[in-house]
Amino acid sequence: MHEPILYQEHLSSTRTEALFILLTLVPLAAFAGRVQVAGLDGWSIALLLAAAFFLFYSLNYRTLVIRIDPKTLRLRFGLFEWTIPLENIETCAPDTLTLWRIGGAGIHFTPVAGRYRAMFNFLEYPRLVLALRLKKGPVRDIAFSTRRPAEVLATLQPLLSSRSAPSGPSMA
Repeated sequence: MHEPILYQEHLSSTRTEALFILLTLVPLAAFAGRVQVAGLDGWSIALLLAAAFFLFYSLNYRTLVIRIDPKTLRLRFGLFEWTIPLENIETCAPDTLTLWRIGGAGIHFTPVAGRYRAMFNFLEYPRLVLALRLKKGPVRDIAFSTRRPAEVLATLQPLLSSRSAPSGPSMA
């Protein structure tokens, strides 16, 4: 039996989608031009691979799904899903990292103040960051974009309130 869904959000970005489509079409057009001029060579294959890479980005990173049930928080970007048991969340707070530190839209991994962080991002939305009680691989914090951070916090806080929170993620 499935747990009842306490919160669900489907987040997308027309700006990010337009950027990824542009990044798909530019190398695709360059590939077509290169094939007409030089035939199928190493450069044309590289351009085709770049177009395929950004086509994957366009399709996979179109929508971030955030789902909270009584036991877990799930983040899904296309083929990639990260499930966090609520018992493993030490704290949840707004993320104040600058856009320069985030690295772009999609899924990114980066160290922040000595803690390794996974980020599920769209650049134009605010983010929340979760500090994990136990690392998942090298990851200690998970940040994700949301259109409604106050609602996510209001959903999570009662579920986490029975746990103490001696240390949290770095926001620097």
